[in-house]
Amino acid sequence: MELTFLGTSAGVPTKERNVTSMLLNLTGIRKTYWLFDCGEGTQHRILNSVFKAPRIEKIFITHLHGDHIFGLPGLLCSRSMGGSTDLLTLYGPKGLKQYVETVLTLSASYLTYPLEIIEIEAGQLFDDGQLIVTVYPLDHRVECYGYRIEEHPKLGSLDTEKLAKDNIPRGPWMQALKEGETITLDDGRTVNGIDYLGEPRAGKVIAIFGDTEPTEQARLLAQNADVMVHETTLENAFHEKANERGHSTTGQAAQLARDAGVKRFIATHISGRYSAEDVPMLLAECQAIFPNTEIAADYLTIKI
Repeated sequence: MELTFLGTSAGVPTKERNVTSMLLNLTGIRKTYWLFDCGEGTQHRILNSVFKAPRIEKIFITHLHGDHIFGLPGLLCSRSMGGSTDLLTLYGPKGLKQYVETVLTLSASYLTYPLEIIEIEAGQLFDDGQLIVTVYPLDHRVECYGYRIEEHPKLGSLDTEKLAKDNIPRGPWMQALKEGETITLDDGRTVNGIDYLGEPRAGKVIAIFGDTEPTEQARLLAQNADVMVHETTLENAFHEKANERGHSTTGQAAQLARDAGVKRFIATHISGRYSAEDVPMLLAECQAIFPNTEIAADYLTIKI
């Protein structure tokens, strides 16, 4: 999987950053994308990337503030004008359905594809056999959520030494054995691939936060994640202002990354008061607490 940041600004776009949106490319699992939040201008960011809007399978909205949803109607309509007929599912807080249906109705827009809108609450959202998505409530000025995406455990590696010991020759059946299937050899022997696989490998875990001030639910959402994406709207000196508005500072987010045992922390949702020259200061405040921190820029792509 790969995660691309299409917008990393808080509240309003700047000359350097668009407002919030990120795209999870499910490469290695299936040929589709998941989009998380859809601030104004998101479709323009997609047009200037390698991604194609018709391949977006699901869109997850963290909350209904404009910098996270004002790009949604345009993207939905452009996907339709491109002729897509594939189902698109939207997930988000109560009110998302009314918002989308009202905009489409008042603008006399129509869609060429089925649109499913699911208003969420805390708990497991779904398990599609490959990925599990769980929703956690956060603490913002409006109803807001974070999403934990967990990949199912992967099969262990094929034990070639054990195969050789049991006189199982190489052949076209090797891929089936790697996938734990049972095969029949030319000499009539039946071989169960599971018997020749090592210990299962843990799947990847991604924690994507909406806007929030520090909250107890955050640690559960981020626990032992391979990648945690969390807002750092303001620097440490403005912690009271940040928390009053339902946001977190650099230090507060970094402390969460440390306490939750995450492997990698990507900071985003940067206030427009900060320019590119300020990023090293913001990064230093995070890294003083959690060294494996990066500050996201628009179009940053990371491998999961």
